[in-house]
Amino acid sequence: MQSIEERVVSSAPDEAEVIARAVTGDLAAFNQLVVRYQNLAYSVAYRTLQDDATAADVVQESFIKAYRSIGAFQGGSFKSWIIRIVANTCYDLLRSRQRKLTDSLDDLIENDDYAPQLVDPTDTPQSHVERMELSALLERSIQALPPDQRLVLTLCDVHGYAYDEIAEMTGVPMGTVKSRINRARARVRDYLLQYPELLPPAFRPMDEQSYTRPQ
Repeated sequence: MQSIEERVVSSAPDEAEVIARAVTGDLAAFNQLVVRYQNLAYSVAYRTLQDDATAADVVQESFIKAYRSIGAFQGGSFKSWIIRIVANTCYDLLRSRQRKLTDSLDDLIENDDYAPQLVDPTDTPQSHVERMELSALLERSIQALPPDQRLVLTLCDVHGYAYDEIAEMTGVPMGTVKSRINRARARVRDYLLQYPELLPPAFRPMDEQSYTRPQ
């Protein structure tokens, strides 16, 4: 059964028509765009800020900014336009509390409720625990990234956007996007290799003894 959001989106008119109405100040049309993109906006904000309440506030602020400035929308991808607003709002917040954030990066607490885990009924208790540990480890490795790398890695590897789309969303050159993604993937890989016993066998280093848990 479709959710209310899915029914609203699937029954909505063509996006170009909705945008055209929203640009004229039609609040109902703009709200259709909010429904369509609010989950993506929240995911980007959460991954960048690592706090669900703050991410929700940023998403709300971003959509208010978008509504107030939608008359200046020049066409093209509305999705890229709104995500760029979200990203810029996140960065503005991070800059305003940069010192506090830097001091607390090592103390970030994992939010166990953020991403629901799929449960395989054929799992043994041991394999289920191992998969949960690997999922938590991967989440911690992403949390440890600098915000700009978390953002592009989320857009690329979590949501599947192409480099050119990410460049448009973030407002940075494609070469910078590629560089940040490569650095982020390398950091995540190096972090995961410190816990080889939690990795699937095919991804474990040949000599597991060369990697030890950080003390």
